[in-house]
Amino acid sequence: MTARAAGPVPAGAPTRPTAPYGPARQATRPRAVAEPARWAADAVATMREGARVRLDYSARSLRRVDRMIEEIRRERAPYAAVRSVLRGFGAYAGEVIVRRTGAEWWATGGEYWVRTPDGRLWDPIEEARRCYGGHGSLRLLCRDATGEI
Repeated sequence: MTARAAGPVPAGAPTRPTAPYGPARQATRPRAVAEPARWAADAVATMREGARVRLDYSARSLRRVDRMIEEIRRERAPYAAVRSVLRGFGAYAGEVIVRRTGAEWWATGGEYWVRTPDGRLWDPIEEARRCYGGHGSLRLLCRDATGEI
C-alpha cells in the first residue's frame, strides 16, 4: 500500500518552504486543535468500558481498531449510526502518529489532519471512513506516516 497523505493541500492549509536557505514562503499554522485528542481519548475510554478492549496508543493496537471497523462494516451498520465512532477511531490513529513522530494536529475549514515533522499531511479520520468502506487501513496509514515497518 502506498502512503496516503491528505492529497491536494486544501486552501488555507500550511505550505512547506520551497528553499532550504534564504527567503522562503513561511508556513502558516492554523489554530491548534484539541478536538481530535479528545475524540481519541473518548474512543479509548469507550472501547475499554464497552467492549473491554484496551487501546494503548501503540502502532500495534491499530490492528485491533482495523478489525473493529471491519466487524462494524460486516454488520452493515448505517454510516450515520457509526460516523462518530469512525471519527474517534481515526482520531485515535492520528494520536498514535502524533505520539510516535512528534507530529501536530492541523485544522482548516472543519477538516483535521496530522502534519508529520517532514511536512506531510495525513488524514486519519478520512482513512477510518475508507476502512469502513473496505478500502483502507489505519495500521498501514500509521506505518506509512511513521516510516516504521
